[in-house]
Amino acid sequence: MHQSRRSFLINGTAMALGAAALPWAITARAAQYPDKAVRLFIPYPPGAATDTLGRMAGQVYAQALGQPFVVENRGGGGTTIGTRALAVSAPDGYTIGMVDSTFTINPALLGDRQPYDAIKDFAPVSLMATAPFVMVVHPSVKATDLASFLALAKAQPGTLSYGSAGVGSGPHLAGEQLRQQAGVDVLHVPYRGGGTVITDLLGGQVQFAFATVPTLLEHIKGGRLRALAVTSPQRASQLPDVPTFTEAGLPGVDISPLFGVVAPAGVPEAIIERLSATLADSVRNGELRDKLAGMGFQPVGSTPAQFAQRIRDDVAKWTAVIQRGGIKAE
Repeated sequence: MHQSRRSFLINGTAMALGAAALPWAITARAAQYPDKAVRLFIPYPPGAATDTLGRMAGQVYAQALGQPFVVENRGGGGTTIGTRALAVSAPDGYTIGMVDSTFTINPALLGDRQPYDAIKDFAPVSLMATAPFVMVVHPSVKATDLASFLALAKAQPGTLSYGSAGVGSGPHLAGEQLRQQAGVDVLHVPYRGGGTVITDLLGGQVQFAFATVPTLLEHIKGGRLRALAVTSPQRASQLPDVPTFTEAGLPGVDISPLFGVVAPAGVPEAIIERLSATLADSVRNGELRDKLAGMGFQPVGSTPAQFAQRIRDDVAKWTAVIQRGGIKAE
């Protein structure tokens, strides 16, 4: 009996010491992280904006942390293939990934068909940047500002059409926000890619569209398209004379696509913090900030908590828009 009690005390002490040492061990591993190459999943083919920013993030990490960050493009399934691969990866910090606004739209658009939980299955690292949309119209549309456009849409219901890269895409939901907030009847024309939308817009087959400022800037400056408003809280630096939707009287049109880094849920907090601080410092203070701004993005560089809140807010916002509009995935 005495021996059993003595063994229990010894074993209990060992367990307590082991538990006490665990945070130290995790911190020590994080201090050595990374000691081998890290995989960076991007749920798109090469060339997409998310791919471009992901590669920029990978270069920052490789230079700052001294190990390769190897980009793996895993496109398909409306980003769900690559994103699911990230969700089921080992939570050790050696697999991370890029996400964009599709990450926050898909929960409502796909529902039970989404093979992961956007909130529970990931650890947000940092919101790298956002990219506001600008609403443009073909010159044949007799509207010089948002107010005159809305008056025209109300006078001619169902006649003004806008193109997007597909059902549930950011430009589609921007148009849906416009429709819901302004109470106008406009026609959505889904395409299979954003490039065709711009071609048809320039040709007058559709009358208006939403796209990022860099995508449309050349056409706006060349007079081939007319900019009416931007969706960001502040005016775009490349279009200082174009008001925001809030300034134009429609604060509910507020889509600002996000680009950020996430990891699988369960990655040690110390590693998440190191990844976050490394990227955020470069975005806020380094050359990356100027590169992003020059490309038309708005640099952010958030903390993990700030990015987690932005993800939750966007999931809630797009769920409301999608449910109210009765939008179903193709």
